[in-house]
Amino acid sequence: MRPTVAWLAGALLAACSTNHAEGPPPPDSAQAAAFLDTVEAHTFDYFWDLTNTANGLVPDRSPTPSFSSIAAVGFGLTAYPIGVEHGYITRDQARQRVVTTLRFFWTARQDSTTAATGYHGFFYHFLDMNSGARYQQVELSSIDTALLLGGVLFCQSYFSDPADATEAEIRRLADSIYARADWQWFSPRPPVVSLGWHPESGFLAYDWRGYNEAMILYILALGSPTHPVDTAAWSQWTGPYQWGTFYGQTHLGFAPLFGHQYSHVWIDFHGIQDPYMKAHGIDYFENSRRATYAQRSYAAANPGGWTGY
Repeated sequence: MRPTVAWLAGALLAACSTNHAEGPPPPDSAQAAAFLDTVEAHTFDYFWDLTNTANGLVPDRSPTPSFSSIAAVGFGLTAYPIGVEHGYITRDQARQRVVTTLRFFWTARQDSTTAATGYHGFFYHFLDMNSGARYQQVELSSIDTALLLGGVLFCQSYFSDPADATEAEIRRLADSIYARADWQWFSPRPPVVSLGWHPESGFLAYDWRGYNEAMILYILALGSPTHPVDTAAWSQWTGPYQWGTFYGQTHLGFAPLFGHQYSHVWIDFHGIQDPYMKAHGIDYFENSRRATYAQRSYAAANPGGWTGY
């Protein structure tokens, strides 16, 4: 069985202690816990109730009719074991949903034609909910494939019963799906990874550089058992980092909050530092914590005057 995503993170980056910035006082713990329980249950229901049970594809949005987002599938795969742990569904229900999903992604059409589901082990950003084929002319997406793989590898780690045939199949499929992704092919300007590829026009002209949601992409690419990128990819990734103070919080900047959250869904970054973060005295977990407080302050200030903030 391949290492988990968390193991890959620990193997690639050095651990160290952190300094913590001050933030607003926490809310009443009982009230906050009840609120979070409600949000968690409703979020789980989205993935469980709206997924196509024939192939595991999750819609990008609701209630309007929608294509599937492969990133949403990755989050759905992550939600199912959480649902088991919280008693929303049984373990057997979860593993049946997961194995259906992984079977689809392992056997779906992989070639350079416009009607395929993926190519070189990567998948198109959006797929038709029923056929699983590429939706319109969307790109083959490196980041959305990485988010899908986060869920795939989470299930590989969770379904670990050696005596259960379905769980063994889940682990085999997860290993195979991860190993098939050819990160070297997706690096036309090595060592960095391109944002996307179109069968009509080739690779996009942009690569993943600088801090954003793609941290998990490089961890997966560096840790690939079959097609890893060069270790220089990480220093290229961190090169354009921008450090600053935003709404009273000093941290590595990236405006949208999701950029500080997505990779943390699967990797515990407590104590994990690369040379850049070590030089600034914090780790990536603390960085995201500070960014969250900055986002909270920004929303309260609402400088753009947006309705609903």
